Amino acid sequence: MNTRITSLLLPLLLVSVASAHPGHESNPADEMAAAANAFIQWLTPEQKAKAVLEFKADERENWHYVPFDRQGIKLSELSPAQDHYAYALLNTGLSQKGFMTATTIMSLEQILREKENRPDVRDPEKYYVTIFGKPGKQGAWGWRFEGHHLSLNYTIVDGKVAVTPAFFGTNPAEVREGPRSGIRPLGAMEDIARKLVQSLGNAAVFSDKPPKEILSGQDRTASPPEEQGVKGSDMNSQQRELLLGVLSEFASNGRQEISGEAMQKIRDAADNLRFAWAGSTKRGEAQYFRIVMPQAFLVEYANTQNDANHAHATWRLFNGDFGRDLLGEHISQAH
Repeated sequence: MNTRITSLLLPLLLVSVASAHPGHESNPADEMAAAANAFIQWLTPEQKAKAVLEFKADERENWHYVPFDRQGIKLSELSPAQDHYAYALLNTGLSQKGFMTATTIMSLEQILREKENRPDVRDPEKYYVTIFGKPGKQGAWGWRFEGHHLSLNYTIVDGKVAVTPAFFGTNPAEVREGPRSGIRPLGAMEDIARKLVQSLGNAAVFSDKPPKEILSGQDRTASPPEEQGVKGSDMNSQQRELLLGVLSEFASNGRQEISGEAMQKIRDAADNLRFAWAGSTKRGEAQYFRIVMPQAFLVEYANTQNDANHAHATWRLFNGDFGRDLLGEHISQAH
């Protein structure tokens, strides 16, 4: 793992533990605003001009998970002290598990750098922090932490937090050699889904050949896919628990204060979920699956590239990505 990440990891995890203590009241929106403002205060004027954009900037919805240059301030441009505040901001949006997942994904860039000898492209510090608008308790603002295989987008409107689109990818999906052999950042999610499809059989499989990529791609608005697979109402109780387990595994990367209520609503409406699979049901072979809640959200996972050792996972809302639903509510109340 990158040494700068390692040096920051322990104190940040301790912050997470303190926030989760039963006697401690935590408010994610307030913590995000405080962390964002602290980060901004540590920037030079030149760095701030890069890192802070208007909330209405088109860039806010220009999300990507490929390794190219972005608008924002790159981690490699920060001093160690500034790094601390960048990771402190990231920590406000993730659980302990999610922070570990994100930083592990980032650290895999070093493996790709050594394998491909492309230091300009494969860089554990080629991740960008971007603040949109003025962080505070009222009004709308947002922030993004993004780079190769990681796109975390947060929109805060009057203290309410939207967390999609959310994307985690990993290459390799499983480290198969060297001192880090066995690492699988998204492995648990894939394993639960595989157990579910093996339980459901052919009814859940819509194609022997998986799509080469998640179908929603990097579109600014996710479109509902074709209705395929098996509905939650047609599953037995064990199968529904596996279905919910896939979603819980993804959601557990985020903070419980944000995802807990949403997951309970999903659990209550589990009969309406639909699970679909394509490709092989064997580990190590190309596969794709998705879970859809009609008119609400889509979760996709594809592990097809690089001999089925390169995985992408995303959670999208059909109408609420980038906080569009919160913004609509904010505008209607203001008028």
